[in-house]
Amino acid sequence: MTEISLIAFDADDTLWGSQTYFDTVKKVYCEILAPYASADEVSHALRATEKANIPLLGYGSKAFMLSLIENAVKISHGKVKGYDIGQIVEVSKELLRLPGHPFDGVKATLAKLRDTGRYRMVVFTKGELLDQENKFHRSGLRPYFDDIVIVSEKTPDAYNRLCKQFGVKIGQLLMVGDSYPEDIAPVLEIGGWAVHIPNDMDSEDIEYLNKIHPHLLRLSRFAELIEFLSPYPRLIDKSILS
Repeated sequence: MTEISLIAFDADDTLWGSQTYFDTVKKVYCEILAPYASADEVSHALRATEKANIPLLGYGSKAFMLSLIENAVKISHGKVKGYDIGQIVEVSKELLRLPGHPFDGVKATLAKLRDTGRYRMVVFTKGELLDQENKFHRSGLRPYFDDIVIVSEKTPDAYNRLCKQFGVKIGQLLMVGDSYPEDIAPVLEIGGWAVHIPNDMDSEDIEYLNKIHPHLLRLSRFAELIEFLSPYPRLIDKSILS
């Protein structure tokens, strides 16, 4: 880890909260569609609709809005009212206005890492371009980063392209994120380093907490990054690997 020169940070649910807002929209959505199906039925159908739409629509708030509308038509068998669709659109638009308010300790930690002068720092996230750029601007974190890179999927190839863009070897890249399959696994697969900071994990994510890798560090708080990266990057203490 002593050669780390580029640190990439996931955005949603790593630098700032996101999932709780989506959960709130889903709750209101289920209430709107209550005349047609139970909340569990609506939620289950929505997950299937979202999954089916990913290859065409990708990720992000706008893709989510379209899935909500499509699913409403399906779950109601075409009986959903125009007024209800209007409500779904309005509540969905709130996701496009998310404040991007940084989690506790994020600004101070980024400032300290920046002050070391040892790292280039980039936000590496997936989603819709305008949506992610706007959240990044509203977050107030722009001064701490060299750039923001937005991709459709976080694949090993995407991480290799990121390294090529910044002129570093994969062994010089450290990825920090909350999602093991998206932020962590692809980086470890190609020889990079990763810090996993779990957030809002569900039952399907628990299995990832048992993953062990010599290039992996798992932290409970973002601010703990300072202990391993400032004033210089240190080899991970394997005794704290989980």
